[in-house]
Amino acid sequence: MKSFRGFGNRWRSRPRSRPGGGAVLAAFLLALGLALARAASGQVVPAADAGGLMLSAGATGSGFTLQYGERKMLGFAGFVDADTKRRLGIEGEARWLVFRQTDNVHATTYTIGPRFHMNYGRFQPYAKGLVGIGEFNFPYNYATGSYLVIAPGGGVDFRLNRRFQLRIADFEYQYWPQFTFAAMSSFGASSGIRVRIF
Repeated sequence: MKSFRGFGNRWRSRPRSRPGGGAVLAAFLLALGLALARAASGQVVPAADAGGLMLSAGATGSGFTLQYGERKMLGFAGFVDADTKRRLGIEGEARWLVFRQTDNVHATTYTIGPRFHMNYGRFQPYAKGLVGIGEFNFPYNYATGSYLVIAPGGGVDFRLNRRFQLRIADFEYQYWPQFTFAAMSSFGASSGIRVRIF
């Protein structure tokens, strides 16, 4: 025990380092890190493991069934896909179900989430898991509400050429767990065009 006490007393009695010593050490470590990073930049990633990002945007026409009154509605959507060559990506989507309204009921969703795709020749099947916000307009403009929306789905694209793809079918199930009165679901299909930006 004495030896530990003696060590503690010696530690406390050590003279403090002069002000600014920590900043000098931090600057040295930062410079060392930058020098090592510059040296590592000459390494080449094997072609089979190379990443890369492909950004695409598109638009679709949609047909959905809303559980609220079993309404069958039409609308349109816009989406942006950021995909890697390793089959993973992110999709952001906005959908407006505004046609074939009855009693002025309509819904809009804004969702984003991961996307997994594979390529088979010109076909690209994919699955997605989106989450976001849904805006719902109740009958006769009585009220509007914003709710959480969980939207898994999937579909298939067909490559027309290097720049354009046809979104043959996109299926989506939307679950509104916090909807007024009780949880609500909706489901539907979309079709449209996808354009590669880069």
